[in-house]
Amino acid sequence: MFRQTIAATALLTLFSLSPALAQEATDYLGVPGPITVGGTEYVLAWSSNPQAGYFKQEYLPEGADPQSYDSMVMVEFLATDMPLNAVVSAQVDMVNARKGTDPVANSAVFQNDESGELVLDFLLSAKDENGKFILEWNGYRYAEASFEGERGSLLFAISERSYGNAEAEAFLGGLRDFKAQRTLELTQAEMPELE
Repeated sequence: MFRQTIAATALLTLFSLSPALAQEATDYLGVPGPITVGGTEYVLAWSSNPQAGYFKQEYLPEGADPQSYDSMVMVEFLATDMPLNAVVSAQVDMVNARKGTDPVANSAVFQNDESGELVLDFLLSAKDENGKFILEWNGYRYAEASFEGERGSLLFAISERSYGNAEAEAFLGGLRDFKAQRTLELTQAEMPELE
């Protein structure tokens, strides 16, 4: 069930229209925002509690269009007794499963030995209704956490997108330096505290 949830979450993040316009966001996790990553402030735009013990919150720069965001921050909590490396492995498995149909799908995992945090860096692509590429790079920072008396995993993430074939080519051309900088900014940002 957990692997299905993670895979469904990632696919929904990439391929569905964000429901941010359909409902007012509820701050389930006690992280109302704004959240600052790399000098950009992100405000709470959408949230969900899709199942018991699982909470998702998405943050966008003020005024950003949730239907076609360029940059988004996510905070999630999943109550689970799985070790953190197993949680990350489930997401890596989802990326690996896409490799047969997604020409850019790849991932890398890094561990902070001092904090025990894990960072997953991954890239995905899809095509829009006009056959143009949408590229999505994600930096997922995982830590063990507690929320509402339950142990689990905390995800603090940043997602960056590019829309269109020419934009995708430029995005890929600068990705190495870009993702290094954004990963550094993500890991230097203050980890959200759940309340």
